[in-house]
Amino acid sequence: MQTSSAVIPNLVVSGFHALSDPLRVRVVELLQDNELCVCDLCDALGVTQSKLSFHLKTLRKASLVLSRQEGRWIYYSLNLPQFVVLEQYLSEFRRFSQILPARVCKELS
Repeated sequence: MQTSSAVIPNLVVSGFHALSDPLRVRVVELLQDNELCVCDLCDALGVTQSKLSFHLKTLRKASLVLSRQEGRWIYYSLNLPQFVVLEQYLSEFRRFSQILPARVCKELS
């Protein structure tokens, strides 16, 4: 399935925006291994549910996480295809590494 070129930039922008906050990055890291309940995320991060809800909403809008409700709890997991979109976008810049001076490449490593 091919996505239109107008959709990709929106997915990329919203994805990187969502990952621009340290707390949201920590949420993504916690979800790397398995799905977690919002209560478990609150405990692991030491934040209130109201604060976390704002950040989870941002991650959901960027399609980085998926949510499902089971009873009164909401469980979150990573939406891996969206991470592939971001990875593919960044991979386009690898071709420029050959034109960077060796000094700059070593500093970035």
